[in-house]
This record gives sequence, structure tokens and C-alpha cells, in this order.
Amino acid sequence: MLLLYVLLGILALIILVAYFHLDTFISFVLVSIGLGLACGMSVTSISQSLEKGIGGTLGSLVIIIGFGSMLGKLVADSGAAQRITTTLMNIFGLKYLPWGLALAGFIIGLPLFYNAGFVIVIPLIFTIAASTKLPMLYVAVPMLSALSVAHGYLPPHPSPTAIAAQFKADVGQTLFYGLIVAIPAIILAGPIFAKTLKKYDPKPDASLFNTKHFSESEMPSLSISLIVALLPLLLLTLMPWLKGNFAEESILYTVFAFLGDPSISMLISVLVAIYFLGIKRGRTTKNVMKSLEEAFKSVSIILLIVAGAGGFKQILTDGGVSKYIGELLAGVEISPLILGWAIAGVIRICVGSATVAGLTAVGIIAPLVQSQGVKPELMVLAIGSGSLICSHLNDGGFWLFKEYFNLSIKETLQTWTVMETIVSIVGLLGVLVLDQFV
Repeated sequence: MLLLYVLLGILALIILVAYFHLDTFISFVLVSIGLGLACGMSVTSISQSLEKGIGGTLGSLVIIIGFGSMLGKLVADSGAAQRITTTLMNIFGLKYLPWGLALAGFIIGLPLFYNAGFVIVIPLIFTIAASTKLPMLYVAVPMLSALSVAHGYLPPHPSPTAIAAQFKADVGQTLFYGLIVAIPAIILAGPIFAKTLKKYDPKPDASLFNTKHFSESEMPSLSISLIVALLPLLLLTLMPWLKGNFAEESILYTVFAFLGDPSISMLISVLVAIYFLGIKRGRTTKNVMKSLEEAFKSVSIILLIVAGAGGFKQILTDGGVSKYIGELLAGVEISPLILGWAIAGVIRICVGSATVAGLTAVGIIAPLVQSQGVKPELMVLAIGSGSLICSHLNDGGFWLFKEYFNLSIKETLQTWTVMETIVSIVGLLGVLVLDQFV
């Protein structure tokens, strides 16, 4: 019966979010209460579990996600994103332009959350397509596929960061493995897939592209732009490796461990960005702080979704559902990585939100990570990949792509949906290959 309760709970979540359009956080709380009652938990126990799940989940994530949003805001508002894109365009030239744009999209996508990144790169795509006379989607897809990969695979983006926290996965290792998996995913879903899209000839509404275009003097240098955008990546991947070369009682081990802590890494990155992309470029401290406040407001809804998913997972644990599912799935002859990917994929197709899909799948698959010794970092990537599959009419990203490029629904399904599915499938294959070596 417990499994039936879980299935009904997920179905209720899908109906509340996708059909009734109820706030996702409220939907998670309602479903959690219903599932707790069905599992025989008392009202007091349900309340305590929700508090524990929400508090425990947000406690480790608010700093990382909050600082991540601030960093992305500074990179966008300073013109650093435009500097990176235009420079890589010049380096790669017209012949290899899609490869340069894919790399630019990936670098920009590391600090920028998906929706913000999408809005930032759209004017760049429009300008590049107009100046080079290349097909619009041939230019757009490499950048947008890279943004999607970063959004689904890599901390400090909300979903992979939250999933990593739930599995107690090492954020630095998750990021490192994610980079390895990201490369083939971006190549196949970006420049290679883009070659098949030259036949499409969308006519975007120019009035949509009103984001500020920076002049040469207004943009920071390439070196500063790259250092600030890539600093979290460098700290989170290099510091844990460096500390491993020293004894635990040594000062250098302590220093590198401190610098490699996700919260400290993101704090350092934001402080560097505040100075080099803000104050040093003539902005007042008060003006920069205002931008940071706006950035944090933009992720408040995401934090609530993450909190609701944390409460749902805690109900699954305290109600005995997770243990039951673990025992039930223990004998299933299928890789937990594939199972996690598939569960996230099904929820994604039903709900539309990659974040909701990934975080809901965690509560179901978590017992297998412990019982079967699956590397938690790879499970983060498997679920993250599954949460991107088959974006269609119930996903906000689908409509962003459709409306900005003025495509029909059929054309959007043939382009955007296929791109997202390639990213998802290649991500899973990459994880399965990594699983043989790590």
C-alpha cells in the first residue's frame, strides 16, 4: 500500500501543479501532509517532519544558491557575458562559430541561472545572426544547449545543488564529473544538432531584444570576465584536489579545505565580482548592493520549491516509505542510475519543471544510493539529466524558446524539445560510462 500512496501523492502533485496551477511549494506541502496521514503519521509528527525537512534542506543551500544568483547578476549587468561571447566569436571565426558560441554559452551558464542566462544571451544571438547572415537557430541552439546543460548538471545551479545536498554528495566532485559529462552533451545537442536546423527561418520580433548592448568601453576586460565567471568552478574543483596533497593536520590542508567549501567559494566569488565588476567599474557600493538584493529576490521562488521538496522527502523517510521503496527496489535488475534518470524523466514530462522533477525523484531513489553503494555524485548527474528530457508544452522554457524565436508549436517540438532530449540522453550515457571508472 505504501507504494500506492507514493504514486497517488506524485499524481496529486502533478495535478495540482500542472492542471490547477497551484503554487509548487503549497502543492508539495499539501501532498506531504496527505502522504503522512496515509502512512499513519500523527499530525504532530507530520508537522515536525516538514519543519525538519524544509529547514535541513534550506540550511545548506540558501548561501550557495543566493550567492550564485548574485554572481550571475553581476556578470550580466557588467557586460562580462557580452565580452566573453564577442571575444570567442572573434577567436573561432565564422566557420567554427557554433563551437565558439557553445563555449560562450557554457561559461556564461556557469554563474547565470537558466532564465536569467536565456534573457541575457538572446540579444547576443539576435545580433550575431543579423551580422553574420547565418540561420537564427544555427546560432541559438549551441548557446542555449550549453545553458541547459549547466542548469541541469552543475552546481551552483539550484536543482543539482539541492539534489547533491539531499544525497550528501560532494559538490566539488559533482561539478568535476558534471564537466566531463557536459562536454559530449553540449557538442551533440549544440553545434552538431544545430547543423540540422538551417532549414528553419524564424522571424523574431525585434522589440523583444531590448536588453542593454554594451559598448567596448563599458565592458570589463576578457581576463576579468573569465576569472569572475569561472572562479567558483576553479575553487570548487581545484581546492579539494590541492588539500589532498597535504596532511590533515597541516596549515595548507586547512586553508585549501576552507577555500574549497562551497559556501566559502561562492562568497569569495561574489566579493571578487563586487569589486572587479562593480566598484572598480565606477558603481557605488549602494548601487551594487541593490543589484544583489534584486538577484536574491529572483531565486526566492526556487528556494521555496526546494524547501517543499525537502519536506516531501522527509515525510517519505519518517513515514517509512523510503525504507519500503528501498527494500522493494533492491531486487530490481536495473542500474539505480538508469532508474533515477527514468523516474526524474517521467515526472519532468508530467510536471514540466526540471527542478520539481529532480527533487521529487530524490525522495524515491534515495534508499538505493545507500543500499547499493551508488556514488552519490553520479546519481546527482543521472537525475539531473533525466529532469531535462522532453521539454514540451507544460515547461516554461519551451514557451520562452517558442515566443522569442516566433516559432510554431510544431517547430518548437522539432527543435527545442529534441535539443533537450539529446542533452538528457547523452547525460545519462556519460554518467554510465563514468560509473565504470570512478
